[in-house]
Amino acid sequence: MHIWIDADACPNVIKEVLYKAAIRCKVELTLVANSTLPTPPSPLINSIRVGAGFNVADDEIARLAEAGDLVITADIPLADKIVEKGATGLNPRGELYTEENIKGILSMRNLMEELRTGGMASGGPAPLGPKDKQKFTNQLDKFLTQNLNR
Repeated sequence: MHIWIDADACPNVIKEVLYKAAIRCKVELTLVANSTLPTPPSPLINSIRVGAGFNVADDEIARLAEAGDLVITADIPLADKIVEKGATGLNPRGELYTEENIKGILSMRNLMEELRTGGMASGGPAPLGPKDKQKFTNQLDKFLTQNLNR
């Protein structure tokens, strides 16, 4: 198993949770971003800097992720791609993206995008709060426990 982070938009508080989990569970973790990101000194944690451009980091994660991996992303089209490969997605608010739910989530995302474009909806998600961090941590721990014992 490998943990991939869509790191450009991932909140620092979530990255910190992931660093600790990777070290505790001895799982490799890679941040993928358009810029150079500092990482803790650990042979398990590294980063890949990709070129600038729309979806460049997403495309690299989709290329590298394999079945059984965990991808941390709020990008639903990326989550759809990695789930098709047999990986699991987890967004920073603790929602899992799986074969069972990704198509419905993608459809809802596309509908909301159309409504925003048409001026019938506005705004985005609320700022990440302590409850979101706790939900994320719980889902991460549950996923790691279930998948590291296989």
